[in-house]
Amino acid sequence: MTMGPMLSEARQAMGANRLRTFLTMLGMMIGVGAVIMMLAVGQGARDFVDRSIASMGRNLFVVLAGSATASGVRLGTGNVPTLTVADAQALEELATVDAVAPILPGAAQIVYGANNWGTSVLGITPRFLDVRNWRLSAGFPFDDSDVRSAAQVTLLGHTVVKNLFGDEDPVGKTVRIGKSPYLVMGILAAKGQSLDGRDQDDAALIPITTAQRKLFGSQFQGSVRFMVVRAGSAEAMPVAERDMTQLLRQRHRLADGADNDFSVRNLTALVSTAAETTRTMSLMLGAIASISLLVGGIGIMNIMLVSVTERTREIGIRCAIGARTRDIRLQFLLEALILSVVGCLVGVFLGVAGALLVSAVARTAVVVTLSSVLMAFLVAAGVGIFFGFYPADKAARLKPMDALRYQ
Repeated sequence: MTMGPMLSEARQAMGANRLRTFLTMLGMMIGVGAVIMMLAVGQGARDFVDRSIASMGRNLFVVLAGSATASGVRLGTGNVPTLTVADAQALEELATVDAVAPILPGAAQIVYGANNWGTSVLGITPRFLDVRNWRLSAGFPFDDSDVRSAAQVTLLGHTVVKNLFGDEDPVGKTVRIGKSPYLVMGILAAKGQSLDGRDQDDAALIPITTAQRKLFGSQFQGSVRFMVVRAGSAEAMPVAERDMTQLLRQRHRLADGADNDFSVRNLTALVSTAAETTRTMSLMLGAIASISLLVGGIGIMNIMLVSVTERTREIGIRCAIGARTRDIRLQFLLEALILSVVGCLVGVFLGVAGALLVSAVARTAVVVTLSSVLMAFLVAAGVGIFFGFYPADKAARLKPMDALRYQ
């Protein structure tokens, strides 16, 4: 029997009971839609983490100043000025360290005309942009001469620019930070949110000497709150951490057995853990959604078994007039495949629509990839054929005389 008549007979058989056919396909629709939607949510989360990691930079450490204890209360890391710009310069001489950026953070109100905006202000050196892999979208960065002279210049993040200037070009304009005027030299390229949800673009950068001497002040000359350190490579990070610890202990004249008055944290290891967690979550979401495909396949098998029972006399007549065993098997397999494929196609649209709905309602990123659609489609089609084979084989094994006698 050729494929054309088989397709026609399959369509007639499924059209004879449209409600049952629809309910059979419904399991595959829901299964494929759930798989695509869950994979889209998982991929969106993975992409967000990957973007956050890329925006932070690679092979990074954060070296924090020490903690303090007052009246029995520990004030936390970073409250004692144990790190200096000279420490940063010494760390940069290590063979395993590529670059070091000392930072003195604070908060201030920035004013332009009638507008004002409270933001984070970071006192930095020019190396900061290189370590953080942060580019400018307009203007120019300040240089070492601006740091030496404690120039009142600034680089503004996109969030600050939007709230202070709107559509006006801020480069070359003067803003007031605290009580002093600062020249806007450039605009930082947008980086978006960090892994902890903080807006990285809500910041202003100024020379570290300006922050120490004019804006925030410094308890000790040249002291900083923390430093961002970039290792020469990912492989060199364990050695770099050991070298930095030894050098800082030596510079701070810490006795053997004394606690460190600083803290070294492997930032890359932290974000890598977040990325691995997100990948695991994505796989779990896909696995949970795949159960729906299994349920849909079982539904196809159940309905096909009922169909074989109902059409026993039809099978007997076909065998009596010359239909071969493989023709009967192929006929029922074809019906199972059609149910599965049509359910898959509708499920793809349901999954994409569901992913877009989740994105709009939950305001979270979802990413529907072609690979996830193809995987869901192929798996669903395979499930349909797998669960359709037993009913088809059962129909093919019926003996013509027994089938004709069936009431």
